[in-house]
Amino acid sequence: MKHLVVLSGAGISAESGIKTFRDANGLWEGHDIMEVASPQGFKQNPKLVLEFYNQRRQQLLQVQPNQAHVLLADLEKKYKVSIITQNVDDLYERAGSTNITHLHGELLKARSTQNNNTIPCKKDINLGDLCPKGHQLRPHIVWFGEAVPMIDKAITICNTADILLIIGTSLQVYPAANLIAHIPEQTPVFLIDPNPSISKTKQLTIIPKKATKGMPIFMEHINSI
Repeated sequence: MKHLVVLSGAGISAESGIKTFRDANGLWEGHDIMEVASPQGFKQNPKLVLEFYNQRRQQLLQVQPNQAHVLLADLEKKYKVSIITQNVDDLYERAGSTNITHLHGELLKARSTQNNNTIPCKKDINLGDLCPKGHQLRPHIVWFGEAVPMIDKAITICNTADILLIIGTSLQVYPAANLIAHIPEQTPVFLIDPNPSISKTKQLTIIPKKATKGMPIFMEHINSI
């Protein structure tokens, strides 16, 4: 069974109605990134940061997986599929995928400010919500300036890719952007992107579509590999 590795980002979730919440000015819902997505921002205004992610969590619970999520899950019938995502939603899981590595954390989990032990979380996190050891809870999100604990696992996964699919991401955020350098040479690479910034090569096939329109085309391609 061939190993299909998927590198994914916000573009695929956007088609389910999840806001990417980062505009052209680099603001997230009107906030500077460092205000709501950094340890410093949390230290300065924890209430603001908690409310920001409470809103994201509430939004996530109101949307559903789209066709791209469903087709990725269906591919597990014929391939070993490993999804490495920058997304913090659970739409892959809800669609039926079973092997997902979340590089940037998971919105439906919380953890203590003092350790990385996570707990399920579908409700708001408020100031005064404590872990069993008495420390404030925070979203299980990898903020700017924090280590990406799953990156080594992701590199190991990429090392064994027979096919690579890049979907919903321009791979501009590091260290995720460097993962493509860890796939074996000659591995076929497919990019589903409505506005690709790179050109087709012998190794790279570009599908210039959004995720939901591009996935059926991708499935036709890999049936011939």
